[in-house]
Amino acid sequence: MTRNILVLGAGKSATALIKYLLDNAAANNWTLTLGDYDTALATQKIDNHPAGKAVFFDVNDATLRSQLVSKADLVISILPADFHYLVALDCLQHHKHLITPSYVSPREQQLDAQFKEKGLLMMCEMGLDPGIDHMSLMQTLHSLRNKGAKITALRSFCGALIAPESDDNPWHYKFTWAPMNVVLAGSGGTAQYLKNGKPKYIPYNRLFLVTETHLVENYGEFEAYANRDSLPYIPKYGVEDIPTFVRGTLRRSGFCNAWHALVKLGLTDNQLHIDPAAKFTYRQLIESFLPPTYIEEEEELTTQEQLASFLEIDSDNDTIIKLQWLGLFANKVIPMSKPLTPAQILLDLLEQKWQLHPDDKDMIVMLHRFDYQLDGKPHVLTATMVVKGTDPNHTAIAATVGLPMGILAKMLLNNQVNLSGVQIPIMPQVYQPILTELAQHGITFTETEAE
Repeated sequence: MTRNILVLGAGKSATALIKYLLDNAAANNWTLTLGDYDTALATQKIDNHPAGKAVFFDVNDATLRSQLVSKADLVISILPADFHYLVALDCLQHHKHLITPSYVSPREQQLDAQFKEKGLLMMCEMGLDPGIDHMSLMQTLHSLRNKGAKITALRSFCGALIAPESDDNPWHYKFTWAPMNVVLAGSGGTAQYLKNGKPKYIPYNRLFLVTETHLVENYGEFEAYANRDSLPYIPKYGVEDIPTFVRGTLRRSGFCNAWHALVKLGLTDNQLHIDPAAKFTYRQLIESFLPPTYIEEEEELTTQEQLASFLEIDSDNDTIIKLQWLGLFANKVIPMSKPLTPAQILLDLLEQKWQLHPDDKDMIVMLHRFDYQLDGKPHVLTATMVVKGTDPNHTAIAATVGLPMGILAKMLLNNQVNLSGVQIPIMPQVYQPILTELAQHGITFTETEAE
């Protein structure tokens, strides 16, 4: 009997997932229905494959959503995270398993009992970060515990970056995934983690000032800042007695200081709306965010010098160079046909400056560091994963987000997973076969040990 997989969302992160499902369709006797509001994009992703079809999908159309879910044997949602809950309700109604790459939301977690009652699985956090980070970390944790090791510190970081051969700007960064998510990173709340047995709270206005430096062999230095709230993962990973635990995001050295300048200035604000009638230039926008009394006192200085003084750095600092490269001191009128937030204005500028060129390759770097005691001696184990994309259409981030979901879909349809409820991939029956198959696609970790 032919089974039908419904994938909702045909964006950048879906490319590798779609290819995996289509490549494995004949051998596993399944078909793929790809739903997206942009049917032309969905049709392009299916690329006339006999096992796939593209359909129009509007997540806000409850009737259409229910119809598509009812005809599926398994649903994978790559929609914006807020919409997974609606899809989950339909999956409960029509008795379907659901896979998403997004963090479990509080209201999704409240569906746990209903999914368990019906013997259904809603597997969340099944992408890269979250996803591969959970699986690889848990595999190493279980291995260390089997040796009798006592874990004293655990750090886990990941970054969606640009490959060195495609790095041609002073930020050492380009957009390889949802751009607005990058602009608003960290703005959702206070980052929380554990250090030396004490909780640490880093509010958004200081988030990019509190960083750690890590070396990755053959790729140099990276800086890491805390990501979201790490604390709920302590019991999930079973490390309740650990003194230091942090999950974070990787960037190239120097990025965080420059991004902090944008945060401090107010250019990542997504609430304030600026009237297009103001006809601001980028330079005037910068000046409008500098304190009024401060500008009067420093009126003989250039905008760059005023901003540098406000940031308490030199005017030839690397941060000022980065901001200048973006064009933020240009006497160019900001293109606005309607009121825009500072974050939207910044996004528009960044999308021009940080776009991938036709020959560019993206790069994923994931790093886990385990500090542990074994036989009375301290040890440090570092596990590093580096994955490069092929081109802007076949990216490393699409592969690392999409392949774990595709592999789990195959396992579910082949009755190789015995789980129900709202889960994340931290159990051996899930992570062992998925990490094994990911290795066949070149997604592996290199481990180094030190005492």
